[in-house]
Amino acid sequence: MIRSHRLPCMMVLYCLALLITKNLQAETPTADHLFPNLPYRTDDETLDDYARTQCRIDLSIPPGKKDFPTVIWFHGGGLTDGKKSVPKPLLNQGLGVAAVEYRFSPHVPVTTCIDDAAAATAWIFREIDKYGGSPNKIIISGASAGGYLSLMVSLDPKWLAKYNINPNQLAGIAPFTGQTITHMASRAERQIPKTQPLVDELAPLYHVRKDAPPILLMTGDRELEMLGRYEENAYLYRMLKVVGHPDVTLIEFPGFNHSMSAPAYPHLLKFVERVTK
Repeated sequence: MIRSHRLPCMMVLYCLALLITKNLQAETPTADHLFPNLPYRTDDETLDDYARTQCRIDLSIPPGKKDFPTVIWFHGGGLTDGKKSVPKPLLNQGLGVAAVEYRFSPHVPVTTCIDDAAAATAWIFREIDKYGGSPNKIIISGASAGGYLSLMVSLDPKWLAKYNINPNQLAGIAPFTGQTITHMASRAERQIPKTQPLVDELAPLYHVRKDAPPILLMTGDRELEMLGRYEENAYLYRMLKVVGHPDVTLIEFPGFNHSMSAPAYPHLLKFVERVTK
């Protein structure tokens, strides 16, 4: 008799445990899904093997979510090396991340690096809705050389105009310690020393305009950064304010050198949330 009473009780407890487990699993967020090595120059039949290898995107998306924002991420490496990867602090945050690979100097001119960045950005605008993302919630970002690319593509309209995109369609611009004068790789092409500043059409500073999307500039400590990188960003910030840009912020991280991404990611996430509401 004792056993006959215990068995139903045990079955009830087992069923309750299954129900609780299923509810917990339903509340647990699913990890972002990665689509690796997507080509973004599929309409160009003139590409060589190097271009076909480099012109790729790793796209991470939040499963089951619609109209999510997307961060386009360009890696650093001085425009001469590096490797695309989705930054871990941006994973499982309810947003898409497009990590872009591009061709490098001196294999190609710096202008080709910028054009690759523009082509990748245009691809995201055209394709992100097929993955559930919103083309109205795209933020362009990147670290160091990637920050430079994000600034060039967004501040000089001609690069995206080639692909029938207006850079003002971007929800925001958020470079990490990007170069704002003419990039040192471009100066190297012209035998100009790294310590000799130049501001020409390949400098984001050359294209200051008040109608650009919201901008978040972030750098390491001015005493620890490389080659006056804080001062370059501070000058871009000041010129944007002078021409009347309504939404530009500059953040310096004391105690951090050029590798200042760790404290910058939380600010990027807050920026994404604000500009995509």
